[in-house]
Amino acid sequence: MSLTITPTVSHPELKDLSTVRNEQKELNISPVHDVIFQRPRPLLVWDVSGAPESLYGATRGVLRTTVGYAGGSSDLPTYRKMGDHTEVLEIDYDPTVISFKELLDLFWNNHEYGLTTPIKRQYASLILFHDDEQKQIAQASKLEEQERRAPEIITTEIASKENFYPAEAYHQKYRLQGHKDLASSLNLTPKLLQTSYVATKLNGYLAGVGGMEQFKAEVESMGLTPTQRQYCNYHVEQNEGQGLYC
Repeated sequence: MSLTITPTVSHPELKDLSTVRNEQKELNISPVHDVIFQRPRPLLVWDVSGAPESLYGATRGVLRTTVGYAGGSSDLPTYRKMGDHTEVLEIDYDPTVISFKELLDLFWNNHEYGLTTPIKRQYASLILFHDDEQKQIAQASKLEEQERRAPEIITTEIASKENFYPAEAYHQKYRLQGHKDLASSLNLTPKLLQTSYVATKLNGYLAGVGGMEQFKAEVESMGLTPTQRQYCNYHVEQNEGQGLYC
């Protein structure tokens, strides 16, 4: 009689944050929160969940995403008192890696709710541009999508970005915040949840977007320690291909 025992891969934990702190000190590693943005930020919205932020966060060339409110006239909107604003996602990107047109392609290809049916302003389909170039690209992109979807009528509004109000901290990087110990090890303040590069990327990859191969290609830019990387590797692999949800 023979017995073969296959070792079980244990779930990596980050409960003891002192390990991460020691690695950061010994290896002179720190989370990469700040990067240089090279392009005016488009603002896009198409549903009410945290899924779009994860989708764009794991997209090559996207440097920062921020959930917020825009498109209306009321001052200082909040989630409970939004006025005539819409929930939006602000995106900073590197145009040498990804174009505004490619960002719009993601918008159309992952967007159904409210695209051809008028809905309440809070959840409306909306593209806010920063300059004439973005305006022209957005209008041409909408026309292409309208021709593709005919006879349905696309209700997406295209307008100039006037004001943008970041949403409350609990709306930012929703999927990353579900990994509390990892988020803590990244020293994420409420402000950094809005602006951090590494938080943007991990919020996408931990949700299963992009996949392991792409994660490995980008992880060197994030400033993670070996322990943080091991934790992320496990969850990226576990969640790859499972689809987005809020």
